[in-house]
Amino acid sequence: MDPTLNQAVDTAKEHPWILGLLPHLLTVVGFLLAVFAIARLMSERKQPGHTFAWLLAIVFIPWLSVPLFLIFGGRKLRRLAAQKARLCPIVPGAPPSPAANTFAARVLTLNGACPPVGGNRVEFVASGEDAFHELERHIREAQHTIHLMTFILSRDGVGRRLVKLLAHRARDGVRVRLLLDSLGCFMSKGRFCDPIRQAGGEVVSFMPMLPLQTRGSANLRNHRKIAVFDHRLATIGGRNLAAEYMGPAPLKRRFRDFGAVIEGPAVNLLNEIFIADWAYASGQPIAKLHDEIPLGVPAVAGESELQIVASGPDVPGDPLYEGILSLVQQAERSVWIITPYFIPDEVLQRSLAVQARAGIDVRLVVPARSNHPITDLARKHYLRELVRAGVKVLLYGPGMNHAKAILVDEATAVWGSANMDLRSLFVNFEVAAVTYSEPDARNVAAWMRGVFAHSKPMSVPRGEPKFFPSLGEEIGRLIGPLL
Repeated sequence: MDPTLNQAVDTAKEHPWILGLLPHLLTVVGFLLAVFAIARLMSERKQPGHTFAWLLAIVFIPWLSVPLFLIFGGRKLRRLAAQKARLCPIVPGAPPSPAANTFAARVLTLNGACPPVGGNRVEFVASGEDAFHELERHIREAQHTIHLMTFILSRDGVGRRLVKLLAHRARDGVRVRLLLDSLGCFMSKGRFCDPIRQAGGEVVSFMPMLPLQTRGSANLRNHRKIAVFDHRLATIGGRNLAAEYMGPAPLKRRFRDFGAVIEGPAVNLLNEIFIADWAYASGQPIAKLHDEIPLGVPAVAGESELQIVASGPDVPGDPLYEGILSLVQQAERSVWIITPYFIPDEVLQRSLAVQARAGIDVRLVVPARSNHPITDLARKHYLRELVRAGVKVLLYGPGMNHAKAILVDEATAVWGSANMDLRSLFVNFEVAAVTYSEPDARNVAAWMRGVFAHSKPMSVPRGEPKFFPSLGEEIGRLIGPLL
């Protein structure tokens, strides 16, 4: 036996009071940790459901929950918001947008989003095959800069093909920057991306998982999906870089998703979000990154009026949530929502129910069965409540719908990376685009009707659910804010 261990055993035998005191000390330390964690939890002003879930966990299992909360529980990072570049730059020379005077645009702008800018062209991309071909084409055609940000880069055939292509372009002298989330790309951020690094490109991880490595919380994930080419063309949507989301050929298990290619002044706004995230993750000076951008702004490419909305710990308020809420509450005819996961806060839930009772055409499409069963369990109560209020809840299937889009009065559309759940709306780094242009709204409406055609109305059984299913739903509801 180790001499040090022998000595400790002998000491304990000689002084048995030490063994009696140890449980008391551990209890006191656990109590102090719980008090500290609860004080921090209350100071962060989380959503009530989120706060209650963490409180229960901290009170009943403090030894597990307190460390988890200190690692995963943060929501806003004041220092991060102060250190990062403004996510609402002014775009000189951009055509003025009459949409800036609408109620929703004012709400978004006052809560920290960029004002709408005109002069853009928007091309929506509905299929994973088209999305992959567009991405490959723009990577091949880039002349000097490729900025690519994703939550998931898979080690499958799609990921390998894109890594190989990015490495090829880096060897051509194109400045390639690939920003990966540390959690979503846990298995691919290392040696898998070495071909890009060896070719002269740069690959950086956002918010490392280990708490000693990061300046924030491991809970704060970068869920944004942005690609910017030569500072003049960009893509934004919900697709990750994996075969489930896109690929060169059709795939039976591929998710249905949605995104768009944008040209025009709004590209500057998306590029600024990328640069701010890159500078924070890489430690590179923001001025150095800005020096690479050619003078001027992308030329006018169309007539679309776009508002780019960044949301997350690096934004003082919750502009995306506030904007969605204002759109729902101000709707006069219709509110159509398509989302893979639905765990709302009470205000959004009640707003949808009130609008449905008032005769507004409120439709909510979710997958009949998503790729995360626990979120399906957590959503049941909310969906059942909405159906009873008159909301047309539609279950998409077969297959998984991963698209995130909102259309109000068939006039204003929102799409991007954010799901309709508490994590996306209040915790993750997210980005969305809002279009106020009639042609764009018509295109989104046509795509949504195609989704409706592959969905069936949700039925609500009469009477109360059986005990055990009800218990499971309540547990799902309770932990929903932590998902």
